[in-house]
Amino acid sequence: MEVKIGVQNVAREIVVESEQSPEEVEALVTAALTEGGLLSLVDGSGRRVIVPVATIGYVDLGAAKKGSVGFGTI
Repeated sequence: MEVKIGVQNVAREIVVESEQSPEEVEALVTAALTEGGLLSLVDGSGRRVIVPVATIGYVDLGAAKKGSVGFGTI
């Protein structure tokens, strides 16, 4: 599933392709915002993205990733 994180005062959003369910990601975001500190997500290839919660503008949880068609598909 695609997770987009908008960061305050930054034009580009952070995009992570997560293997976790929307409910799991929502729980992680809610816990991080409640406790303060950092939001940490891991994508399908093991890349870890860490964002300070004080700078988060929004989190957009997208639908599950569908099969790709065309060049560059893996």
